[in-house]
Parts: sequence; structure tokens; C-alpha cells
Amino acid sequence: MIVTVGSRGDVAPYTGPALRLREAGHEVVIAAQSAFADMIGELGLDHRPMPGDTRALLESEQGRAWASKGGGLRGVMTQVEIAKQLMDSVAEGVVAAAEGADVLLLQRGALLHGYLAGKALGIPTAALELFPGVPTAEFGLAGMGGKDLGRVLNRWLPRLALRMPSPLDASVKEFCRRVGLPPMGGTRVRRMMLADQDHPVLHGFSRHVVPRPADWPRGTDVVGYWWPERPPGWTAPAELVDFIQAGPPPVFLGFGSMAPGEGARLSEIVTETVRRAKVRAVVQAGWSGLTATGDDVLCVESVPHDWLFPRMAAVVHHCGAGTTGAGVRAGVPVVPTPVLADQPFWASRLAKIGVSPGSVPFTKLCAGLLAPLVSQAVTDPGYRARARALAEKVRAEDGSAAVLRLVAGM
Repeated sequence: MIVTVGSRGDVAPYTGPALRLREAGHEVVIAAQSAFADMIGELGLDHRPMPGDTRALLESEQGRAWASKGGGLRGVMTQVEIAKQLMDSVAEGVVAAAEGADVLLLQRGALLHGYLAGKALGIPTAALELFPGVPTAEFGLAGMGGKDLGRVLNRWLPRLALRMPSPLDASVKEFCRRVGLPPMGGTRVRRMMLADQDHPVLHGFSRHVVPRPADWPRGTDVVGYWWPERPPGWTAPAELVDFIQAGPPPVFLGFGSMAPGEGARLSEIVTETVRRAKVRAVVQAGWSGLTATGDDVLCVESVPHDWLFPRMAAVVHHCGAGTTGAGVRAGVPVVPTPVLADQPFWASRLAKIGVSPGSVPFTKLCAGLLAPLVSQAVTDPGYRARARALAEKVRAEDGSAAVLRLVAGM
């Protein structure tokens, strides 16, 4: 059983390991919100519904406030309020989703409650993380943007935080009582997980993007990306194929599930960016309803990134974990526009390894800042050369095989 909660980027990466597990003879179910039932079903995988609607939450006043404040400390209080709502919905559904499971593989949004449900039901658990989820001296917590505070603070601030009361403690304690466990707050449960040798943690990204920190405990590893699967029989729209072939490789621009309700503002920025950078562009609508205008612009709905990105001159995106992986795999330069959570961490990492000329935080997004970076990414051959070299290393990894080995040993 794979349990995941969040946006499309929190669900799609797990379809790759799920199909590999099924091919190896395992019965696989993905528990996710109903919005993703069709995506899961198209791949022939079983789906169990989890309560909640992440899109509606991000479109709410709180969700927009979170995006407007960005990552780091300024967005913490809003993030906590959103986390409360997400955790309440997970609490409603995780026990029912886990019924009959032999193993629980948990994405971060379902981690606390899934771990507790596993303890209560006697089901082995493991964390499948899409970004670094264990404290280390080598960088700050990725979920808070990954800002480097120095080795001592990087390591001990998160551990100190796990000794402090949390606004989420009351709801976690109530869940403990519901499933017959001694009441524990969220920070105590997190400490238990970090110390639990029977609760392995796999990170689904490449060691060539983020090497495994030397101070991580045994059972915590970086295994390579988990690639989403395309729907069977998918073919590229003829209009898109014709557009790509009609001129120089275009630039992709999209913000995924970020910034719902901001389509009009973003569309103006994208249109002006394309004009100033003098590039052709493929613009993906995403949850914001993004559009753009111009003779050298094509607007599309959902297109598998593994098909689209390799055909681009560069990609501009919010730097969610899954989209970041797709850009790395494609071997093209990246211009990130990080919004919140782990996205600033990935943006800084891409610049550090030389496949990005820099990023524009979403809170400062404008054509004046974005267009020069797009031009640099497209015209400087060094970025593409480094991106291609990195892609060769990343494609040689097999993150799903590590999940197979994990399940076989549980």
C-alpha cells in the first residue's frame, strides 16, 4: 500500500515504483485523494480514496497567503494552519486505507498518521521521501527551503524543534487515542520515526543532485528518482508536434499546481517574458489556468514531462521535486521560480550543480527578472552541456529497484 496526500507532484512519482512492484508479483494499491483516481486507474493500478482536496485548499485564502509569503520563516504560521487541515483529512482516511495491507509505503503528507496506523495495526512502514527529510549538518531542512545555517545549526535546530511543543500535537494525540496508542504529540512521533531502525527512509532523487549526507543514520538512503508512468497509449497532440518541429526548440513555462487563481497575472508575465527573451514557448496551464499569447507561443494542458522536456531549449517551472527530476532527466537547462516548501532548496541545488543560471522567487516574479535568465539558459552552451552530462548519470540509476528490494526485505 502506497499512501500519499497532496498535489499531482505528490502522487505521480509513485506510479513508477507501483508498477514495478506489480510486475514483480505484488498486489499494489495507491491511496490518494479522489482527484487522482483517474490518473491511477489509467495505469491499471488499484486506488483507495483519501479524504480532502489539495487543489481547493491551495485555492483558498490560506493557500494563496502561503504562496504569497513563500518558503522560510515568513510562511511558517500559514503553513502550520494548512498542515492542520491536511493532517485532519489524513487522519480521517489513513486507517481505512491501510486495512488489509502488508506494508505501508508513506509519502511525507501521510507520514505521521501512516506510521502510527502501522504501529496500531502491526503493519511494517517505510518512508518514501521526495526531498531530504532527515536532519543533517550538510544543509538546512529542505522543507523550509534548505537554507545553509552552518553545520552546527543545520543539524541541531531541527532536533531542537523536535523537542518543542507543536500546534499539531493535539490532533496527533487524538489520532493516537483513536487507534489505541498512548497519546503522543507530533514532534515526539517524529523523534520515534528518526530513531526507529525498523522504519527505513528512502529518498527518491539522485545522489548526483543531492549526495547522501554522511551523518544520516543507517536505513536512510538516496536511491535515485522515481519516474511517473505515462498513460497507456498516450500520443502527443499533433498541434504540439507540429509547433515543436516548426522552428528552434521552444522554452517550456509552467507552474504546475502552484498559484491557482493567479492565471491572469502570470499570463501577462509569461507573455512579456517570451517577448523579451525572444524565444518560442510551450506554456502549460496547470492549476493556475496559465495562458500566453503570441505567434511563437503554444498553450497546452497536461503533457508528460518525460516526452516534452527533452524537446525544449530550457524549462521554467516552480521546482517541485517531481518537476525538478523531470528537468534533470531531460538534460536541459532550468530556470526555477520557487514558491514554497522544498522548492527553494531544489532551485539553489540546480544552480550549485551548474544546470541553472539562477532563479526568481515566485513572490518577486516579473518579466524583467525572468527574461534575462531564460535568455542566458538558452544561449550559454555551458548550461546545456552540464545538464546533458548530469542526465546521463541520473538515467543510469534505478530508484524503483531500491523500493523493490525494500519491500522484499520487509
